[in-house]
Amino acid sequence: MSDAIVVLNAGSSSIKFSMFVATGRDLQPHLRGQIEGLFTSPRFIARSGDGSTVAERAWGDGMKLGHDGGIQHLFEFLRGRVVEHRLIGVGHRVVHGGMLHTRPVRLDAGVLGALEKLIPLAPLHQPHNLAPIRVLLERLPQLPQVACFDTSFHHTNPPVSRLFALPMEYADAGVQRYGFHGLSYEFIASALPSVDPVAAAGRTIVLHLGNGASMCALREGRSIASTMGFAAVDGLPMGTRSGSLDPGVILYLMDQRKMDARAIERLIYSESGLLGVSGLSSDMRVLLASDQPRARLAVDLFVYRIRRELGSLTAALGGLDAIVFTAGIGEHAAGLRARVCRDAEWIGVELDEAANTAGGPRISTATSEVAVWVIPTNEELVIARHVQQVASDVPGGMNGR
Repeated sequence: MSDAIVVLNAGSSSIKFSMFVATGRDLQPHLRGQIEGLFTSPRFIARSGDGSTVAERAWGDGMKLGHDGGIQHLFEFLRGRVVEHRLIGVGHRVVHGGMLHTRPVRLDAGVLGALEKLIPLAPLHQPHNLAPIRVLLERLPQLPQVACFDTSFHHTNPPVSRLFALPMEYADAGVQRYGFHGLSYEFIASALPSVDPVAAAGRTIVLHLGNGASMCALREGRSIASTMGFAAVDGLPMGTRSGSLDPGVILYLMDQRKMDARAIERLIYSESGLLGVSGLSSDMRVLLASDQPRARLAVDLFVYRIRRELGSLTAALGGLDAIVFTAGIGEHAAGLRARVCRDAEWIGVELDEAANTAGGPRISTATSEVAVWVIPTNEELVIARHVQQVASDVPGGMNGR
């Protein structure tokens, strides 16, 4: 009987899941899918490792499953799928680990309580990440659960890079730079040695470009700086998030527009970024296909901010050996990659146009001083690996209950 691991990524209205099966120490994708529309019109789909649909269900408009009902349906489905395997644990993507959690942790009521105290640091993500954990602790208390944090990978940042120029009492209270998308960067760092040993041992900037977007500077595979800071709204403009914003703008919105904290929160998290600038869409594919001036402006701003941050992170590294594009936009938008690479000619990037159009994996020429790669990320596999390390020897699980 082989070991199985389930990975959950819960958002405000959806729960994405993956199931991996262990072959020795290797983990193979077995199932993946999601339940979306948890509070409006729930829909469930599950696909096998080869992408074929194995189960679907829709509950209809107006039905509210919530996270509790979604988890119940998901585990009833999985119960019938793991009879040939031993479920050794469930891994969760949790956005914020705070100052204490710098590595994956086995979950119990005490740890959950500590993570709930971090909700003010990630109010739009943390509550939803924790919801399935709470349900499973209540219903399957013997099932090992492991939290994996998007902030953990960046704990190697130098202390000075974490500081804001505020009185130190605020830093002591947790007001500092954390960085996010760490699970994605961890996967890229683990993949680099087999792709580009020079980059793995040297200085690399990874561009995680998706609906959420950030960049990370790696030295010898360890994070030393990131564009995201205290919150996942900092840094690059994103699908609906503003990215870096002068604090004076917030004061202006409060004083002159009479906006309260929740209105500002909606503005900078949900109404800004590519959507706000374009007035059209948060989807880069839509913007790249559009001939509307504001759509082009949104793309131009996105590329410009990448150029600025690329220079900043190169300075933090003291030079550059490689660039890696990953996530939805980074992996699929060849035209945008080309623009970024042309902007980076000053640091030694020489784009191979044909390789870029073909999707790589290497999209720079053989003579380029800085190698450029396209590497698909796999955050779910990173989480599954951590569950295997933390929970594989713990008895119990869902089988036989």
